[in-house]
Order: sequence, then C-alpha cells, then structure tokens
Amino acid sequence: MLPSLFISHGSPMLALEPGASGPALTRLAAELPRPNAIVIMSAHWESAELIVSSGAAPETWHDFGGFPPALFAVQYPAPGNPQLAAKVAQRLADNGLPARLDPRRPFDHGTWVPLSLMYPQADIPVVQVSLPSQRGPAFQTHIGRALAGLREEGILLIGSGSITHNLRELDWHAGPERIEPWAKAFRDWMIEKLEADDEAALHDYRRAAPHAARNHPSDEHVLPLFFARGAGGAFHVAHAGWTLGALGMDIYRFG
Repeated sequence: MLPSLFISHGSPMLALEPGASGPALTRLAAELPRPNAIVIMSAHWESAELIVSSGAAPETWHDFGGFPPALFAVQYPAPGNPQLAAKVAQRLADNGLPARLDPRRPFDHGTWVPLSLMYPQADIPVVQVSLPSQRGPAFQTHIGRALAGLREEGILLIGSGSITHNLRELDWHAGPERIEPWAKAFRDWMIEKLEADDEAALHDYRRAAPHAARNHPSDEHVLPLFFARGAGGAFHVAHAGWTLGALGMDIYRFG
C-alpha cells in the first residue's frame, strides 16, 4: 500500500534549482510503487468550500511573478482523471464533507513543482483537492481520513506546503547550513508531536508550538501536513533540510 506524503515545496525555483530536495524527491518516487494516480492538496488552492479538480487535461499555471522566463516555460502536462475526481468527491460526501467538481482548475505550482521532480514524465493522472484553510487543522485531518482508503488502490496522497513559511524573514544569501533558531524550534516541536502521534497537540499547534505565528504568519502552508497525516500511517522523516535560513524543506512520509 502506498504511503501519504507531506512535501515542503519551497520556492517555485525548486523546479529549476532543486538543491537537496530534488534528489530526495526523485529517490522517494523511485522507492515507492508506481502510483496509478495522485491526489494532492496544495497550499496554493485555498477555498471556502471543498472542491475537487475534474478536468481531463489541466493546464500548468504559473501562479507567481518575478521569476526568470525559463520557469514560465516549464510545463507539466499530466492528465487529470474525471472518474477519480468523482470518486474522491463521493468519498468526501460519504464522510460528511460535501465537495463540488471544478473541470477548469489548472495545476498550481504547489502541485507541478514537486511532481516535476518526482515524476518528470508527467504520465500519472493527477487530481487536486482544495484547501479550506479557514477550517483549521482538524478539518484537514478529517479530509485525509476520508480519502485514506484510496491508498489501497494504488493512489498516492500528497499534501504540498512547507513546514515553515515566513517569507518576510528569509535570508536570500544564507546557505543550507544556516538555520534560524526560531524556525528550528518550531520544526523540531512538530516532528516530536508527529513521532508521538499527539493529535491534540498538533491540532492546537498555533497555541502550543514555539514561534508558531512567526513560522506561519498565515497557516495555509502547514495545513496540508494534516491532510497527509490523516490519510496515512506511521510517521517517518523522508528528508530534512533548510534553505534561505528559515524555509524548512522537510519531506514526511506517513506509512
């Protein structure tokens, strides 16, 4: 059975400058059985309601600015899967989580950047689930649990965000060995609670974790972690790393 994953996708430039995370994602994909499809929750599709992408051929959306032309030239032409999207929506509804289908949703960079490093042939169908970010961690856990059974059908479930995400305090000249103490303290607390399977503490991370608001001025980049945890099994750190002083690039595996 496939695990679920939480991937810290970092800057969109990860697609062109993969650093240590790119090889880690490539290795992880090689270690896993080839998925029949991928269902992914990205930090970059916030919504009030639950929505599932249902297009047959989603476009690659360059949902950012200020990066070099080469990044805007990157395409990730993976197919969608309307039948799987309908199945996802039905499983959500069966668990008290009504969702609507969106046939026009493109792949945002929280989806195509990490997948371009894991599955560069872009030949595995991909369906996105939106992030109802105002509903908090417990709600994302509920979504993950509702879809966990898909793992038994060869479907890889991924939450794509970042274990830390304060863009205002990044040091654009810092090397990978530079780690801000307040960022490390938060990341280490999260790993400790994930290893202990302390769901109550994790759901209350905003109050309980050290420097939580500093690491996540808004929490859309950490919420996909709860989706991945809800969908998966035992916790493992697949990759740990930092960039720009305070941007955690960790990859976690559940199961």
